[in-house]
Amino acid sequence: MSTQQQHIQFITKKASRTCLTILIAACCAAALAQTQAKTKPKMQYHVSTLASLGGTSSGGNSINDQSWVSGYSRMADRNRHATLWRNSALTDLGTLGGPNSSVTWNVKNTAGIIVGISQTADPQLLGESWSSAAFYSTPNNVGYINLGFVWKQNQMRGLPNFPGGNNGFATGANNLGQVVGWAENGVHDPNCCCTQVLQFRPAVWTLGPPDQIQDLPLIPGDTSGAATAINDNGQIVGISGICDQAVGRHSAKHAVLWENGTVTDIYPDPPAPWWNTPTAINQHGDVVGFAGDPAFVEGNILHAFIWTKDNGIKTLKPLRGRVPEHVDSEAYGINEAQQVVGVSCDADQVDCRAVIWDHGVYPTDLNDLKGDYSAFLALAKDINNKGEITGRAFDPATGALIAYLAVP
Repeated sequence: MSTQQQHIQFITKKASRTCLTILIAACCAAALAQTQAKTKPKMQYHVSTLASLGGTSSGGNSINDQSWVSGYSRMADRNRHATLWRNSALTDLGTLGGPNSSVTWNVKNTAGIIVGISQTADPQLLGESWSSAAFYSTPNNVGYINLGFVWKQNQMRGLPNFPGGNNGFATGANNLGQVVGWAENGVHDPNCCCTQVLQFRPAVWTLGPPDQIQDLPLIPGDTSGAATAINDNGQIVGISGICDQAVGRHSAKHAVLWENGTVTDIYPDPPAPWWNTPTAINQHGDVVGFAGDPAFVEGNILHAFIWTKDNGIKTLKPLRGRVPEHVDSEAYGINEAQQVVGVSCDADQVDCRAVIWDHGVYPTDLNDLKGDYSAFLALAKDINNKGEITGRAFDPATGALIAYLAVP
């Protein structure tokens, strides 16, 4: 082979290797682009602390599409008041005369109405703890009659109970002037447990004046129940069961949906006949909540779910890969995009983390998405249609529980 031929062959091989290198690089670039397209970047949140009334515990439990956050804030004397945060400015909603009040569930009204529960100045006539024992701080969490309240234009008023009943509880409000919750009637029921004496029924109030109360039907054979949330289509969710404690357990034998005057069991074959509780419903009628575990009658371990009309019940899992292992999941809020927020915990409830289920059965830890926010996000209670989230965080610098707002 001549020197010229050898030179041509060298040039040809070099060109071939160069072309091959370019081809491989192009393929790698295309594959990388496809991978990046398939791997959506995780949503990041700007998280801020909401002001308190001076105590060591606050929580955001509801956020509407006006970005109004409502919940509670403890004062220096340990009593807590229902609280509203608008543009981060704090408003003390007051009480109905007693030491404590709180907004505890998702209130989706955007017309300026907030609902919740408040103690009055009147003593409990039958020594009942009612549901307030689980939502207030000691030493004044019991001993006073409670009413569901409506707050509008800086005024709070109590909602009526059923004839013969003493206590009530308001949970949700839509934009049609309807409020839901539960209220006692005058029936002394031997199936009531502990300090509870009277039956309680799921209630819907039509706001007046005057405010009018109407009960909702229970699953046949049940005697007590509660409504927990309502949408603008008049769809209501809640529980049906026996009297028991007035805070769930056997009162939540059935997770139910009320629509057009009828009651439907949306979880007809739950893992256990207790703690089956819908917590929120969006305008599409999608429902989230939690169900009981057959090994834990006291509700130590719960399992989050989402229910849709087309697909029925689907379990929402706790976080994976945690040490200790997470076994508890609870869903508390849902928006129109079916983003669901709640909490994931280990068996001892020591490691509990605010989470979001974004169209998947496994959640994401919101602490991975909070940027440089220093407090630990322990619980997510609600999400609006902007994707804004509120809940409760732990501040390691002060040891306080604080209300937060997370904005995507």
